[in-house]
Amino acid sequence: MSRFAFPHWLAVVFIVYFAVLAVAPVSRTVWIAEVVPVILVFVTLVATYPLFRFSNTAYGLMAVWLFWHTMGGHYTFANVPFDWFNDFIGSERNHFDRIGHFSVGFFAFAAAEWMLRKGHCRYAPANAFALLLVMGIAAAYEIIEWWYAVLEGGDAGIEFLGSQGDIWDAQKDMLADTLGAVFALSVFAFVRPDRQPPQPA
Repeated sequence: MSRFAFPHWLAVVFIVYFAVLAVAPVSRTVWIAEVVPVILVFVTLVATYPLFRFSNTAYGLMAVWLFWHTMGGHYTFANVPFDWFNDFIGSERNHFDRIGHFSVGFFAFAAAEWMLRKGHCRYAPANAFALLLVMGIAAAYEIIEWWYAVLEGGDAGIEFLGSQGDIWDAQKDMLADTLGAVFALSVFAFVRPDRQPPQPA
């Protein structure tokens, strides 16, 4: 597969994957709430592709969250079959959602790439902006989760919140987002797509 065609094939695979997992989710109400941000992000990336083509690494990292969150929407995050990992780390809690939050941080790679390739700032401020952007989105999403859980109530509200009885769930989720951003920016430091010639759309 040509590196130029990578985003196109990635989009096709995701559309098929999304369609399959849209069939008979555990809770249709929760599924709708969970896939709204997925659809918004995917449509935004497709719509802006002709205007700004990110590196393949950026698209690959962002796709991790798209695929992961879609799976969480199908099963609800607390009920995704993930026992092998939970048993491996010796936890009774389902940590599928924690890894999902970690993957949110991967968008920091694309944010830093955009800032640098657009010439908005130098390397250090671009990294700071990307990190703070992810942290801000993480905090905003936790507020949205709280709002939805209160508004919807019942089992759907509880499943969407996904705290699994942990009173510090929101704080731990935001930490996971932040650590994911730190990881992504560490990868960015080695890849430096801003120093490579832009790939054709």
